[in-house]
Order: sequence, then structure tokens, then C-alpha cells
Amino acid sequence: MTTIAFDIYDTVIDTAGIANELETMVGGLAPVFSQLWRDKQLEYSFRRGLMHDYVPFPICTAQALEYTDELMNTGLSKQAKQQLLDTYKILPAYEDVAPALEALRDKGIKIYALSNGTSEGVINLLTHAGIEKYFLDIISVDEIQTYKPSPEIYTHFLERTDSTAENSWLVSGNAFDVLGAYKFGFNTGWIKRNSRKIMDPWGCTPDISVTSLIELSEQF
Repeated sequence: MTTIAFDIYDTVIDTAGIANELETMVGGLAPVFSQLWRDKQLEYSFRRGLMHDYVPFPICTAQALEYTDELMNTGLSKQAKQQLLDTYKILPAYEDVAPALEALRDKGIKIYALSNGTSEGVINLLTHAGIEKYFLDIISVDEIQTYKPSPEIYTHFLERTDSTAENSWLVSGNAFDVLGAYKFGFNTGWIKRNSRKIMDPWGCTPDISVTSLIELSEQF
């Protein structure tokens, strides 16, 4: 049976959804602030994975926010920062997610979440977005305390779901995750929502490359 591991942030959940909240605090700097915050959040997770100095993803998120605020000299108050972190816990899902997941479930495909976020954080996001019912389980890197794209994560997923790499897909909007799963031996689907995004030139081609989850669901 086909199993799909869905990345969550920037695949199912729209991290750019923080922009409206940011606009009330930093005005026109919101798009740049949001992207830098996200980039630094990921960088911190990569660095901590390499250093074997794990902390849960919300700490990476909070520390990245502190860095971005200082670098951009936006002078956010402690209250404003907490408000942003609280909003990060209830970010919206992309509009194509629910119909795509329903279509895949109707085809008998086993659907899981595989995330750098904590199980609690991911469950809150999916529940708030009204899509938790589509997922059989949440597999978090927090369970083995390292970050994607470490091969340990993909091994852990197979063990937790009693799946094989040959029958499993990793679907992500993040190139680093697609590449990590590809190198491990998963089938891979890249959700290229932004036409300006490119795949890293590592000689790896995703099995499926589409612009939406609806397009992806039609491939199965």
C-alpha cells in the first residue's frame, strides 16, 4: 500500500500566513521579515542537527525571531514577539490541502505528517486548520531529537509506520526535505508553489514536481 509522508511547514501549512500579523508591527518590512525569520529558523535547525545540540522546533523559531528583530532593527516588544509566536501556532493551511488530502484518502493512500515541529505543535496546527482527520499519525523529529534532512528521520518514519522506502513518498515544498528523502530512497514529490523556487542543483530530480497538492493527488 502506498504511504505518503507530508511535510507540514510550507507544504501543508502556509508560513507566510504570519505576514498579516507582521504588517501591523513592522509595516512594509513584513515580507522581508517573514522570509528572513523562516530562513533563520531552518538554519538553526540544520546547525543544531549537525552539532548534535537538539532543542525543540519552537525554540529554534523563537531564537530566529530574536535574531530577525535585532538584525532588522525593528524593536519589537516582548509582548509583540509573544503575539507572533502565538500566531505561528495557528497558521493557516493552503487552500488546496483539504480537497487534495480527501482525494488521496479516498484512493486508499496512507497519509502521515512528518515534521520538524513537535507532535503537539503539529496537532494544534492541523486541528486549527480542520484537516487533522486526514492524517493517520504525526511523526515528529522530536521523537529522536534531530532534524530533517538527517537520514535518521526517514528511517524512523519507516519504523513508525511499518512501511518500506519503495512504497513510501515524501511530499514537501522544501527542497532540502525532498533531497534528503530522495537520497534515502523514498519516492519524492516537490510542491513548487512559487515559480521562482528552484531545486538545488545536486543531480536529483523529484519523481513528481507540481505547483499544488491538487495536481499531486491526480498523479496517484
